[in-house]
Amino acid sequence: MTMDMQSVIVFSMELMGTVAFAASGAMTGINCKMDMFGVCVLGVITAVGGGMTRDVFLGNVPGALTKPVYVIAAVATAIVVFALVYFKRNLLQGTVGVLYDRIMLIMDSIGLGIFTVMGVMTGIGQGYLDNTFLLTVLGTLTGVGGGLLRDVMAGQPPYIFVKHVYACASVAGAVSCVWIYRIFGQIPAMVTASVLVIGIRFLAAYYHWNLPRITMD
Repeated sequence: MTMDMQSVIVFSMELMGTVAFAASGAMTGINCKMDMFGVCVLGVITAVGGGMTRDVFLGNVPGALTKPVYVIAAVATAIVVFALVYFKRNLLQGTVGVLYDRIMLIMDSIGLGIFTVMGVMTGIGQGYLDNTFLLTVLGTLTGVGGGLLRDVMAGQPPYIFVKHVYACASVAGAVSCVWIYRIFGQIPAMVTASVLVIGIRFLAAYYHWNLPRITMD
């Protein structure tokens, strides 16, 4: 019963992260004036790209290909987002536009937190519990990989290099996930680390935290 409940929680978190990242990717496609196919492709890439890259890195068949439910969920989400904007062209203007920005921040942060811990859990499942560095890399790669591929395909500067504290939040979540797992187990580690990533992202956006950069005048 415990394992069944854990499986349900894990699947629910993966599905939530898939929807969140797919919506983010779809909106990037819409802002780049892509057609519906392009919007769907960016939605899928954002949602499953990080996980697929992680699986290839580990020498496994990408989970998105063996469990197409996540690709289907990503496509469905992208189509819904495209339809909403297509039939309501002024949807993102005015007060609604401000609300949209906040919703996208929430969705993107949720996706980052969930996929970061999923990357760590995949590494643990492969037998690398004692390798903190590898698990951190896997978690961060899963969390930011899809967004990186999305931005490259959209011809934009990768978000993780120019906007707020993003990859650093994923790294912090991955490290905390590893250590909490070793002490308290899977579910506490996943929930706590996800909340940590989401909290860092919210604080970074609110206070406009950024890493130092060089500006050439």
